[in-house]
Amino acid sequence: MKVCIAEKPSVAKDIAKVIGANQRNDGYYEGNGYQVTWTFGHLCTLKEPQDYTPEWKSWDLNYLPMIPKSFGIKVIHDKGVAKQFKIIQKLVTDSQVEEIINCGDAGQEGELIQRWVLLKAKATAPMKRLWISSLTEEAIKEGFQNLKDGDKYFNLFSAGQARAIGDWLLGMNATRLFTKK
Repeated sequence: MKVCIAEKPSVAKDIAKVIGANQRNDGYYEGNGYQVTWTFGHLCTLKEPQDYTPEWKSWDLNYLPMIPKSFGIKVIHDKGVAKQFKIIQKLVTDSQVEEIINCGDAGQEGELIQRWVLLKAKATAPMKRLWISSLTEEAIKEGFQNLKDGDKYFNLFSAGQARAIGDWLLGMNATRLFTKK
Protein backbone atom coordinates (compact mmCIF):
# COMPACT_ATOMS: atom_id res chain seq x y z
CA MET A 1 0.00 0.00 0.00
CA LYS A 2 1.16 3.53 -0.79
CA VAL A 3 0.00 6.30 1.52
CA CYS A 4 -0.31 9.79 0.07
CA ILE A 5 -0.59 12.81 2.34
CA ALA A 6 -1.96 16.04 0.89
CA GLU A 7 -2.03 19.40 2.62
CA LYS A 8 -5.81 19.77 2.59
CA PRO A 9 -8.93 17.68 1.91
CA SER A 10 -9.73 19.23 -1.47
CA VAL A 11 -6.26 18.40 -2.81
CA ALA A 12 -6.51 14.85 -1.45
CA LYS A 13 -9.83 14.47 -3.26
CA ASP A 14 -8.33 15.64 -6.56
CA ILE A 15 -5.33 13.32 -6.21
CA ALA A 16 -7.49 10.35 -5.14
CA LYS A 17 -9.73 10.78 -8.18
CA VAL A 18 -6.78 10.79 -10.59
CA ILE A 19 -4.99 7.77 -9.08
CA GLY A 20 -8.15 5.69 -8.62
CA ALA A 21 -8.55 5.81 -4.85
CA ASN A 22 -12.33 6.13 -5.08
CA GLN A 23 -13.52 4.56 -1.82
CA ARG A 24 -14.20 7.29 0.76
CA ASN A 25 -13.36 6.41 4.36
CA ASP A 26 -13.22 8.46 7.53
CA GLY A 27 -10.24 10.77 6.95
CA TYR A 28 -8.91 9.19 3.75
CA TYR A 29 -9.65 7.73 0.35
CA GLU A 30 -8.60 4.23 -0.69
CA GLY A 31 -8.26 2.20 -3.86
CA ASN A 32 -5.92 1.01 -6.58
CA GLY A 33 -3.15 0.30 -4.03
CA TYR A 34 -3.29 3.80 -2.52
CA GLN A 35 -4.60 5.49 0.58
CA VAL A 36 -4.89 9.26 0.24
CA THR A 37 -5.21 11.32 3.41
CA TRP A 38 -4.68 14.96 4.32
CA THR A 39 -3.67 17.49 6.90
CA PHE A 40 -5.48 20.80 7.40
CA GLY A 41 -2.35 22.84 6.91
CA HIS A 42 -0.50 22.73 10.21
CA LEU A 43 -1.46 19.69 12.34
CA CYS A 44 1.76 19.97 14.32
CA THR A 45 3.64 22.90 15.76
CA LEU A 46 6.67 23.56 17.90
CA LYS A 47 6.09 22.93 21.57
CA GLU A 48 5.18 25.89 23.74
CA PRO A 49 7.51 27.17 26.49
CA GLN A 50 5.63 25.39 29.31
CA ASP A 51 5.93 22.09 27.41
CA TYR A 52 9.69 22.24 28.07
CA THR A 53 9.66 23.30 31.72
CA PRO A 54 6.88 24.45 34.07
CA GLU A 55 8.83 27.60 35.01
CA TRP A 56 8.42 28.92 31.47
CA LYS A 57 4.66 29.07 31.85
CA SER A 58 4.97 32.29 33.82
CA TRP A 59 6.01 35.44 32.02
CA ASP A 60 8.96 36.15 34.29
CA LEU A 61 11.97 38.11 33.05
CA ASN A 62 14.22 35.93 35.23
CA TYR A 63 13.58 32.99 32.87
CA LEU A 64 14.60 34.85 29.71
CA PRO A 65 15.96 33.97 27.30
CA MET A 66 14.07 30.69 26.88
CA ILE A 67 16.22 28.40 24.77
CA PRO A 68 15.26 24.72 24.82
CA LYS A 69 18.11 22.20 24.59
CA SER A 70 16.29 20.75 21.60
CA PHE A 71 13.03 21.73 20.00
CA GLY A 72 10.09 19.35 19.96
CA ILE A 73 6.87 19.22 18.02
CA LYS A 74 3.36 18.50 19.19
CA VAL A 75 -0.06 17.99 17.67
CA ILE A 76 -2.11 21.19 17.80
CA HIS A 77 -4.69 21.09 20.59
CA ASP A 78 -7.93 20.71 18.66
CA LYS A 79 -10.37 17.78 18.59
CA GLY A 80 -10.63 17.67 14.79
CA VAL A 81 -6.87 17.96 14.33
CA ALA A 82 -6.24 15.21 16.89
CA LYS A 83 -8.70 12.91 15.13
CA GLN A 84 -7.13 13.46 11.71
CA PHE A 85 -3.63 13.04 13.14
CA LYS A 86 -4.59 9.64 14.60
CA ILE A 87 -5.96 8.58 11.20
CA ILE A 88 -2.72 9.63 9.49
CA GLN A 89 -0.63 7.95 12.19
CA LYS A 90 -2.52 4.69 11.76
CA LEU A 91 -2.11 4.79 7.98
CA VAL A 92 1.62 5.64 7.90
CA THR A 93 2.65 3.16 10.59
CA ASP A 94 0.69 0.19 9.21
CA SER A 95 2.96 -2.76 8.44
CA GLN A 96 1.53 -2.93 4.89
CA VAL A 97 2.85 0.53 3.93
CA GLU A 98 5.52 0.21 1.26
CA GLU A 99 5.99 3.95 0.76
CA ILE A 100 4.67 7.32 1.80
CA ILE A 101 4.12 9.99 -0.83
CA ASN A 102 4.40 13.54 0.45
CA CYS A 103 1.82 15.47 -1.59
CA GLY A 104 2.19 18.70 0.38
CA ASP A 105 2.39 22.06 -1.33
CA ALA A 106 5.57 22.49 -3.38
CA GLY A 107 7.73 24.72 -1.20
CA GLN A 108 9.40 25.16 2.16
CA GLU A 109 6.23 25.47 4.24
CA GLY A 110 4.56 22.49 2.54
CA GLU A 111 7.62 20.37 3.23
CA LEU A 112 7.70 21.45 6.87
CA ILE A 113 4.00 20.80 7.48
CA GLN A 114 4.11 17.26 6.13
CA ARG A 115 7.44 16.24 7.66
CA TRP A 116 6.44 17.40 11.13
CA VAL A 117 3.33 15.20 10.90
CA LEU A 118 5.37 12.24 9.68
CA LEU A 119 7.98 12.75 12.41
CA LYS A 120 5.35 13.00 15.13
CA ALA A 121 3.57 9.93 13.75
CA LYS A 122 6.89 8.01 13.79
CA ALA A 123 6.57 7.00 10.14
CA THR A 124 9.41 4.78 8.96
CA ALA A 125 8.43 3.79 5.42
CA PRO A 126 10.48 5.24 2.55
CA MET A 127 9.21 8.60 1.32
CA LYS A 128 8.67 9.92 -2.17
CA ARG A 129 7.75 13.49 -3.07
CA LEU A 130 5.02 14.62 -5.43
CA TRP A 131 6.24 17.98 -6.70
CA ILE A 132 3.60 19.71 -8.78
CA SER A 133 2.44 23.30 -9.17
CA SER A 134 -0.97 22.56 -10.66
CA LEU A 135 -3.85 20.28 -9.72
CA THR A 136 -4.97 19.48 -13.23
CA GLU A 137 -5.44 15.81 -14.01
CA GLU A 138 -2.52 15.98 -16.43
CA ALA A 139 -0.20 17.57 -13.83
CA ILE A 140 -1.12 15.02 -11.17
CA LYS A 141 -0.58 12.09 -13.55
CA GLU A 142 2.76 13.48 -14.69
CA GLY A 143 3.78 14.10 -11.08
CA PHE A 144 3.02 10.51 -10.09
CA GLN A 145 5.00 9.26 -13.08
CA ASN A 146 7.96 11.35 -11.90
CA LEU A 147 7.91 10.99 -8.11
CA LYS A 148 11.11 12.27 -6.49
CA ASP A 149 13.12 10.72 -3.69
CA GLY A 150 11.96 12.36 -0.45
CA ASP A 151 15.57 12.72 0.76
CA LYS A 152 16.14 15.21 -2.06
CA TYR A 153 13.94 17.69 -0.15
CA PHE A 154 15.48 17.27 3.31
CA ASN A 155 17.34 20.60 3.08
CA LEU A 156 14.08 22.34 2.21
CA PHE A 157 12.53 20.85 5.36
CA SER A 158 15.60 21.86 7.39
CA ALA A 159 15.33 25.44 6.15
CA GLY A 160 11.64 25.54 7.10
CA GLN A 161 12.37 24.12 10.52
CA ALA A 162 15.22 26.61 11.08
CA ARG A 163 12.86 29.47 10.17
CA ALA A 164 10.19 28.13 12.56
CA ILE A 165 12.73 27.81 15.39
CA GLY A 166 14.06 31.31 14.71
CA ASP A 167 10.50 32.65 14.80
CA TRP A 168 9.88 30.81 18.07
CA LEU A 169 13.05 32.09 19.73
CA LEU A 170 12.45 35.68 18.72
CA GLY A 171 8.69 35.67 19.15
CA MET A 172 8.45 33.92 22.51
CA ASN A 173 11.33 35.80 24.11
CA ALA A 174 10.76 39.26 22.62
CA THR A 175 7.03 39.22 23.26
CA ARG A 176 7.56 38.43 26.93
CA LEU A 177 10.43 40.89 27.27
CA PHE A 178 8.58 43.83 25.71
CA THR A 179 5.28 42.98 27.43
CA LYS A 180 6.95 42.91 30.86
CA LYS A 181 9.14 45.96 30.24
